[in-house]
Amino acid sequence: MSPREKALSDEEVTQWLAQNLPHWRLENGWIRRTYKTSGWKSTLMIINTVGHLAEAAWHHPDITASYAWVEVRLITHTAKGVTEKDFALAKKIEEVIHWQPGKEGGPLEGTPSGDQRFAYIKYD
Repeated sequence: MSPREKALSDEEVTQWLAQNLPHWRLENGWIRRTYKTSGWKSTLMIINTVGHLAEAAWHHPDITASYAWVEVRLITHTAKGVTEKDFALAKKIEEVIHWQPGKEGGPLEGTPSGDQRFAYIKYD
């Protein structure tokens, strides 16, 4: 087992999440995050985005979804716990899902606000 697959203690996981991904939590041995969306279309977009990132990383989460939310759960099964691999994928998921190009000041304007037809994720 490589060092990146060494299961971390609950204390190490909780501390790392508090410092780096405060919207993620440790629960029942998994790190978890629930994203609230504006409806089914954006829920599916979140699922597909997480799926793409997970496949590219070759590290696959469990996903549960409903009309206006998606829960992502990560654990390294071979290590029987949370590892650095889980942190790395969670961080990339968070970065991509919460990207708001309209706030960067560049040529990409982001989704229109105030018009429900274009509603996407409910940003934290």
